[in-house]
Amino acid sequence: MEWLNYHHLLYFWTVARTGSISAASKELRLASPTISNQIHKLEDSLGEELLRRSGRKLVLTDMGRIAMRYADEIFSLGQEFTSTMKERPTGRPLRFCVGIADVLPKVIAFRLIEPALRLRTPIHLICREGRPDHLLADLAVHDVDVVLSDTPASPAANIRAFNHLLGECGVSFVAPKKLAFLKKGFPRSLDGAPFLLPLDNTALRRDLDEWCHSQKLRPVVMGEFADLALLRIFAEEGFGVFAVPSVMEDQMRQYGFYKIGATTKITVRIYAISVERQVRHPAVVAVCETARNGLFRTSNRQPIEAKG
Repeated sequence: MEWLNYHHLLYFWTVARTGSISAASKELRLASPTISNQIHKLEDSLGEELLRRSGRKLVLTDMGRIAMRYADEIFSLGQEFTSTMKERPTGRPLRFCVGIADVLPKVIAFRLIEPALRLRTPIHLICREGRPDHLLADLAVHDVDVVLSDTPASPAANIRAFNHLLGECGVSFVAPKKLAFLKKGFPRSLDGAPFLLPLDNTALRRDLDEWCHSQKLRPVVMGEFADLALLRIFAEEGFGVFAVPSVMEDQMRQYGFYKIGATTKITVRIYAISVERQVRHPAVVAVCETARNGLFRTSNRQPIEAKG
């Protein structure tokens, strides 16, 4: 096994963090040529250039940015380990970067992530929203700690990832007050009713289409939306019925919507996707435990690796 020289990594990390070899020299109390020489040895051992001069400044290369993220985690863990042994907190917030699939309702994302901010360990939360495939690419290079999505990572993603099922629920249909009468005779009452739908490239939309077909329902599609928050605004103005995961019923009631029916024939699943089978990041652990014991109350299922 080829071992990493952590002293070399520390010199690189300090230069990248302070912005220059001279600043790192003062912090480490080492001569500038010594630091420069040790960083070159690290680059030689990795076979990659990590720092490049741009004018009078040193900037990180693409591989340097990846190395910096790993170094941040390595030395942060080292500080936490030392502090744990001494039974005192580090005082430095723990970075927690979450990738949130753009189709995941913001209410669910908030309820999943919020417990992490209540940990005794201070958390520095970073939320990134985007397409699941883009977020999985970020996960592969450790740019995010976990991805929250309504679909699992597939073998086609070409990364080693584990799908942790946080929970599942049915779907509820809600409507503004002017359409609350549709509760009577549900689900037949939805035939010909105005509907606001998610875009057709989402799992929920495909499931809704199949369910309507199985029930022989032909709702009138008033609009299709990528963002549930925008869809909700149109619904508030009375433009149609819409579907949400059943765990969102309470929030929808607070917004003034009426539940007109529900079905368990459509299942919404929420996953935490990580690069490790057993999650160790305290914030990710908090997200998973709270979801399973509170938001969804599911059994603790084993993570499934995304592989062919």
